[in-house]
Amino acid sequence: MHAPSPKLIPPEVLLLAYRSGVFPMADSRDDDEVFWVEPRNRAILPLDGFRCSRSLAKVIKSDRFEVRMDGDFSAVIEECAQPRRDHPETWISDVIGASYRNLYRHGHAHSVECWQDGALVGGLYGVAFDRVFCGESMFARTRDASKVALAWLVALMRKAGYVLLDCQFMTEHLASLGAVEIPRDRYQELLVTAAERAPSMSLPDALAALHQEAGSSSPGKLIAQSFSQTS
Repeated sequence: MHAPSPKLIPPEVLLLAYRSGVFPMADSRDDDEVFWVEPRNRAILPLDGFRCSRSLAKVIKSDRFEVRMDGDFSAVIEECAQPRRDHPETWISDVIGASYRNLYRHGHAHSVECWQDGALVGGLYGVAFDRVFCGESMFARTRDASKVALAWLVALMRKAGYVLLDCQFMTEHLASLGAVEIPRDRYQELLVTAAERAPSMSLPDALAALHQEAGSSSPGKLIAQSFSQTS
């Protein structure tokens, strides 16, 4: 017998929630229920404030990883949902995973992935709407993979005319990369500003434009150079 398909949060409900500053979580992998969260203090990463250390810039320039967008969105969610030493119980339930995979099929969720020797070794996924990207989760199977994915996301958002990268909850890791915490009211103001007009292009189109701009050179070098100009 086939296991029943998990129920889905409709795409329009998810997008309305994100546009209102709210997002879903669950207590465990097999939890059928979700609860809606609106943090009192919100972590964001200013797109001109990403801290790209010399060592990270070196990794980005080296093109150690092949960076893809939406190469295997489903696998990124599955990796992010795996238990971790500091988080043995995941908040990415089957319901949430299925709902974001469905949102991806509707064009409003994306993954940025690092591949090495044909294997997915790191990445992140999140929700895209207006000029906002809400990062949901990231993972790394090898050193620096998630940092490189985040650096590429920031570069693509800047190229596409996005203005707000939401990180939801502050962590030491995010703070080290330039994330800051703002109150709920300020976050709501930024959402309103981001909705005033559409981005200049989609994130996948920004990736294509970046590769075209790089030509036979390394897109990683362009990205690392762009950070050195704003740091």
